Amino acid sequence: MSAMPVGGLVPQATDEAAELVVRNAKIHTGDAGRPRAAALAVRGGVITAVGDDKDVAPYIGSDTKVVDALGRRMVPGLNDAHLHVIRGGLNYVLELRWDGVPTLRQGLAMLREQAARTPKGQWVRVVGGWSAEQFAEHRLPTVAELNAAAPDTPVFVLHLYQSAVLNRAAARAAGFDRNTPEPRGGQIVRGRDGEPTGMLLAAPSALVLYATLAKAPALEGEDRKLSTRHFLRELNRFGLTSAIDAAGGFQNFPENYSTVVELARAGQLSLRIAYHLFPQTAGQEIADLTRWIETARPEDGDEWLRLNGAGENLTWAAADFENFAQPRPELGEYEPEFEKAVRLLMENGWGFRLHATYDETIRRDLAVFEKLAVEGLFPAGNRWLFDHAETASPESLDRVAALGGAMSVQNRLSFQGEAFLHRYGPGRAADAPPVRAMLERGLTVAAGTDATRVSTYNPWVALHWLVSGRGVGDLVLRPRGNRVDRETALRMFTVAGARLTGEEEVKGVLRTGCLADLAVLSEDYFTVPEPEIAHIESLLTVTGGRIVYAAGEYEGLDEELPPVAPDWSPVAHFGGYQASRSAGVRQAESLGEAVAESERHHAWRVRRGAAREGGGTFFDPCFSL
Repeated sequence: MSAMPVGGLVPQATDEAAELVVRNAKIHTGDAGRPRAAALAVRGGVITAVGDDKDVAPYIGSDTKVVDALGRRMVPGLNDAHLHVIRGGLNYVLELRWDGVPTLRQGLAMLREQAARTPKGQWVRVVGGWSAEQFAEHRLPTVAELNAAAPDTPVFVLHLYQSAVLNRAAARAAGFDRNTPEPRGGQIVRGRDGEPTGMLLAAPSALVLYATLAKAPALEGEDRKLSTRHFLRELNRFGLTSAIDAAGGFQNFPENYSTVVELARAGQLSLRIAYHLFPQTAGQEIADLTRWIETARPEDGDEWLRLNGAGENLTWAAADFENFAQPRPELGEYEPEFEKAVRLLMENGWGFRLHATYDETIRRDLAVFEKLAVEGLFPAGNRWLFDHAETASPESLDRVAALGGAMSVQNRLSFQGEAFLHRYGPGRAADAPPVRAMLERGLTVAAGTDATRVSTYNPWVALHWLVSGRGVGDLVLRPRGNRVDRETALRMFTVAGARLTGEEEVKGVLRTGCLADLAVLSEDYFTVPEPEIAHIESLLTVTGGRIVYAAGEYEGLDEELPPVAPDWSPVAHFGGYQASRSAGVRQAESLGEAVAESERHHAWRVRRGAAREGGGTFFDPCFSL
């Protein structure tokens, strides 16, 4: 892998020597002018040559690192257009990830093992990236199962924006008892004795879930930095080199942003981050926005860390909740304060993004924008977009296009598809969100995950969803007419995201003069069978010419990180996303787990007289003659 002759490439004396050359690759450049290549050279974090061996040979010097891609597929580095990367990094090493776990049985075994090593005063927390739909058992854990797995250690298991399951120790640690009042927009499920059972429901607001999680111990100082660095390395594992941080609840500025700022100053970011600012306190939104406008400007920073605008909420009253297990929330009158916020941003050159799940909300927001457009105040040259938009109508998309807006879609229905289908029916589910209709109108449509508290941060799960229309439980929601081809999906995860930050001229494609962000993949994204897309990983991820992740044949070429701390961290023992396997192997494992679970259930029924020994014909004494 070092600067030695490789296939006739001999180091040459040159003042323009590249730091890195990758050759013998199947490069998808994303550049219409040269869509395919076999090699590229990097100097100063920028691509200096793209072509074949003869094109990169003049850039190879005695210190150039030459990497043979061994005929593997190379793509531009992925860019998640909606990822809560700052918040996720602050907590990553404290979380037990069920991302990619095929059975609840395995998840509970991981939880039981983690509880045994977790010190007193700490919690075991499973926070996002999974759904009951992915499990062979197709259900949530019960409170009794959590109590059995961890009798004394607090356990908090978050399921999407719908619910949380707490064991007895966590309910005590969170201060829940029969006298705890019902939270606004949420529900504490209680037994007949009035005591909390351990189930929390978002009804429809997830604030009760987040507020409870916030009671768990948090990391501080250097521990936050190390946690964030390991989270960024985990994202690099899947070929991510950029992300747009959508801010979110319980992410305060500037204190919760200080970790990435300090890492950027030290040159220790391995992922480029464009971030947004989100007013946290209802009633103080205009004051917050005014204060930020006076102290910062969009695009402050550099190509590693930069401010991209406001959002994803501007005012709390205008936010709809995407809990598809509950009816669509009816929002009160929010337009006067919302208009003040938008007007303030437009007058001061700030773009924004808006969380809007339902067309009912989108239409009301657009009416405000159109009112300001009549005054010449919108969009005033500022970038703006809607996030999510699962039920956006054709008429609303026309209005977005007329106002120069963009869209950012996420694979939330990979994880919540069944709930959406049951509530809104197959017709609405087929167009949730209407990706093809957005593209047909010429809108910039970027893709992301909305990780870490809903979807997994693995972008290949989202790419699989875009291409196949299937969720993590293999449920098909979107017909072929609302899917996209693989090249389009990849553009949504590369150059489209760069457009949302005004960086499309230097990011998202592999051509001379662009940032050297790339990934060499474990499988060929363009030819691998469709079900296997979700299991692709990167073997070599390069951000700004730095090898930030290396595996397989390239293991050891990346930058060394300090070990995960604390030593009891779930990530130290289990890692993050559970190692991908082929769909066939996963299916066999899931079936095996389900069969074992069924056999245990049968034995339980035999002990209670509801089934015969040996697995004979099912009978229930209530209906036997």
